[in-house]
Amino acid sequence: MQIERWLAEDFHSFQRAKTELVHSRQKVTQEHINEVSTGKMERPLEATRMENNISSCFLMERKTPVKINRKEIMVAKLRKTCSCTPQKLKNFLMDFFPVLRWLPKYQCKEYIWGDIMSGLVIGIILVPQAIAYSLLAGLKPIYSLYTSFFANIIYFLMGTSRHVSVGIFSLISLMVGQVVDRELLLAGFDLNDDAPPASGDGSLQNDNLSNTTAFNLTIAGINADCGKECYAIGIATALTFMAGVYQVLMGIFRLGFISMYLSESVLDGFATGASLTILTAQVKYLIGIKIPRSQGHGMLVITWINIFRNISQANLCDVITSAICIVVLVTAKEIGDRYKHKLKFPLPTELVVIVVATLVSHYGKLNEVYASSVSGAIPTGFIPPKVPQFNLMLRVALDALPLAIVSFVFTVSLSEMFAKKYAYTIRANQEMFAVGFCNIIPSFFHSFATSAALAKTLVKTSTGCQTQISGVISAMVVLLVLLFLAPLFYSLQKCVLACIIIVSLRGALRKFQDVPARYCVNKVDTLVWVVTMSASALVSTEIGLLVGIVFSMLCIIVRTQRPRTALLGQIQDTSFYEDDLEYENLSTVPKVKIFRFEAPLYYANRNYFLKSLYRLTNLDPNLEAARRKKYEKKEKQHLKKGNHKTANGLGIGETTLQLVPKQIDFQALVVDCSSISFLDTTGVNTLKEILKDYKNLNISVLLACCNPSVIDSLKRGGYFGKDFGCMQEMLFYSIHNAVLFAKDQKLPADCSV
Repeated sequence: MQIERWLAEDFHSFQRAKTELVHSRQKVTQEHINEVSTGKMERPLEATRMENNISSCFLMERKTPVKINRKEIMVAKLRKTCSCTPQKLKNFLMDFFPVLRWLPKYQCKEYIWGDIMSGLVIGIILVPQAIAYSLLAGLKPIYSLYTSFFANIIYFLMGTSRHVSVGIFSLISLMVGQVVDRELLLAGFDLNDDAPPASGDGSLQNDNLSNTTAFNLTIAGINADCGKECYAIGIATALTFMAGVYQVLMGIFRLGFISMYLSESVLDGFATGASLTILTAQVKYLIGIKIPRSQGHGMLVITWINIFRNISQANLCDVITSAICIVVLVTAKEIGDRYKHKLKFPLPTELVVIVVATLVSHYGKLNEVYASSVSGAIPTGFIPPKVPQFNLMLRVALDALPLAIVSFVFTVSLSEMFAKKYAYTIRANQEMFAVGFCNIIPSFFHSFATSAALAKTLVKTSTGCQTQISGVISAMVVLLVLLFLAPLFYSLQKCVLACIIIVSLRGALRKFQDVPARYCVNKVDTLVWVVTMSASALVSTEIGLLVGIVFSMLCIIVRTQRPRTALLGQIQDTSFYEDDLEYENLSTVPKVKIFRFEAPLYYANRNYFLKSLYRLTNLDPNLEAARRKKYEKKEKQHLKKGNHKTANGLGIGETTLQLVPKQIDFQALVVDCSSISFLDTTGVNTLKEILKDYKNLNISVLLACCNPSVIDSLKRGGYFGKDFGCMQEMLFYSIHNAVLFAKDQKLPADCSV
């Protein structure tokens, strides 16, 4: 067991402080008696004022570290993991399928009506959103409905959050659509090859026959007659499968900590930048023009250039329809937000708009008369499952990684937010598995990537959701549309779907209003938001996310590389010390400089540490030592010539006085280490260097407020010498103890470093 001594001052100083305490107590007692006798009571004196001048010798005893046999621990864990018992198997199944734990305890009378109501409302919202978001993904509406159905069922079985709504999400749909468009271009398909709407009963067979654009493909190992729609959904399912595999692997290896590197500023900037991209992609549907779908970097700028070049070809019918729909949707949303406390459930505005617009388009024959683009036939039923193409997975393996991370981060962050709000816990690792299988399993059923969505989750909680039973109800509503109602949306105009998408972006676009407030709170976070948003919008969503992560890390590195430094002064009549530049009425400590460095000391900020120390103390020990050597050399030259007067005209006996520079006004340097969380080898060597340099000038260096990790690093680096003999004169529990020691002690004896 090792004992570390923290010496505040010597015996004489302690006796003097004790005497002062006695006098102060007598004075306080007399003042108290006077106040009572006169009937006047001033504010009570702080106990610290009497005790601040007392320093005591005491022992700080470090606990003996317990030796851990890592080999035995690993063997025990392996035995526990590899063993299989009925109870362990049961626990594994109940952990992997949390529904087995909470469903038997379901309080039907208390929860059922809230779950049914929220499930119906979300299902009604899901149908128009799923059809609309198919435009973002570059796929047919039927695949969006499949995605919404399977995601709700799987998350009901595997999710740990009671409230989040998992399904189709605009940002995820955009990321899928960008990959699909790129691969279609590489395969030789025309992105603007919109097949004419098929007629018929909306069955799957008729839909397959309507795909007149077919190619004999030998791309990525596929050698079959596959049309544009077939190849597009093949790319989407392969991408979704790979994203799910990544998420499951991250869950197995417990890599959920990756989400910590996506700060709130990065996520908000990414969402806002992606929202601008989504908005830009929908403008052509709003005004009914046909322009090439831009791909690659700078898509936003190129798309707007093409929009203005073709603005003269705008379809008047689509423009009028879009204007009416946006006015209705925005007005309804604003009314709903203003009176949401009076409404039992949100207004199903999207569904009403879709129904009315479909009826007007059908009976007004807007497609035939005005050439307005419509959704076309949406088949009923389910397409037979199909295994995603392995060769396509290789093409999109890299694109699936950011998709997997973004999907997981949004889901877990929303789950944690609502779990905290409603006082329950979630398991982030299980959420990783749940989202992963929400992607893997549906990819066999022609679905694409999913995630939790904030807007739908807020609606669920506001309509009384208690458990994921509401997700099953929503899935049943989508199933009803899939089996019977899908063909009714044949005449629905695409501009109406674009209006629904754009209005749903209100929350993300309103982030621009928060920039001034964000800037007042933290300028660095605002800069991270601006950089991430700009990169996501102007370059691409994937690059924007990567740029945001890297830039936020660089900001942290820069802030630790050039941290705040300060010289401290003493708060009057206390044992506390603060920044001289930030606070007034601080008293300087004679012959003592107190330096604070507010960051870890490591290789990247070593030079800044030294420069700040020399600048604030107005003394560079290396330059001063060089100046002294130069002066001594000149003195020796004068003595050799037989001149008993020095270069300054002084006698030899006065030379020693001239060797002490006038600008040195301190004999001790106290380094406040309270903000130094760790030291690397360079940091230890830096402290050893200043200890040696200042020691050559007869200035002692004292360390205060070191944490155990820093102390251990200093010990291992030999800062206190081989036997730690000088440790009690170099290390102090508080700044005040170090100051008292510096004021009352003589210069420390030589200690080998």
